[in-house]
Amino acid sequence: MKSKSDKRNILDDSVSSILFFQRLFPSANSILVRGNRPILIDPGFQTDLSETEQLISNAGVPPSQVALIVNTHYHSDHVGGNHGFQTHWHTPIAASAIDARLINDRDRDACAAEWLGQPVEPYRVDQALMPGDVLSTGAVDLEVIAAPGHTLGHIVLFARESGVLIAGDTFHADDVAWLNVFREGAAAIYRMMDTLDRLAALPLKRSYSGHGAPCETPIHTIDAARRRYEKWIHDPQKIGWHACKRIFTYALMLEDGMIRPEIERYLLRANWFYDYARFVFDQSPAEFVQPLLDECTRSGGAEWRGDKLYARAPYVAPPRGYADSAKPPKDWDR
Repeated sequence: MKSKSDKRNILDDSVSSILFFQRLFPSANSILVRGNRPILIDPGFQTDLSETEQLISNAGVPPSQVALIVNTHYHSDHVGGNHGFQTHWHTPIAASAIDARLINDRDRDACAAEWLGQPVEPYRVDQALMPGDVLSTGAVDLEVIAAPGHTLGHIVLFARESGVLIAGDTFHADDVAWLNVFREGAAAIYRMMDTLDRLAALPLKRSYSGHGAPCETPIHTIDAARRRYEKWIHDPQKIGWHACKRIFTYALMLEDGMIRPEIERYLLRANWFYDYARFVFDQSPAEFVQPLLDECTRSGGAEWRGDKLYARAPYVAPPRGYADSAKPPKDWDR
């Protein structure tokens, strides 16, 4: 675990209107696009709200002046700050038309919150985005591009004039996006590869993804991601291993480590774990606990410190009780 002072917040001075903030888990990276109508893309996890507000204030945009929040997709690490901005500052929120419908209908699958066990405080989407829409801050025009794969409603934003792609979780400088075949469908990997093909056709100069560092060679990174996914098509369990490790190590971050009895209680109640154990690895959930722990430690995603298992990626654990104000989307007020 890292302290707040260890967070690497990067402001991109080479593209003065587009500021990139690299953030530690449980938040995703945030991007602020300045102009007469500033846009904040992916405000991070709910417990990092005050930090998000401080980051943009330091960049010359007080939270009250944000004209629009845009979500690349609806996972908790990307949308957790929505509730605070909408409640405190009345900031309108935009998302893909698919995500907007699920969120505003309070669908039980919205945010995959129940299935993942990742609570999200309630919010509403004020602007449903369609491919081809253009969002302007007055200084930068952002083209909305559909980018399904990681989620069905995933979008990316492209600043054509500067060649900057705000990629969300389509690809990362040092990894690929995990795929959820149980919520996004068995064809998620093919949708993702189609998305990568379409993004590679753009005149890209730089990309900012939802996690990790900026990517200075996005075309090469996209090619590497495509090659990795092609291998997964012929070995579907690789899709399962990658997803299970990402979801479980994120849970370890939210709990700031777990002892063995806590791990078993958590996993055997988790919907995602049941689905992957039964339908990808052909094991009962109880049988699959130890293989997952072995793989997480073997691959370096987690490590035992005494009798407690921790995620190895840098993170800042949320305070105890952080989820008390969050309910499953089906229970949000309409």
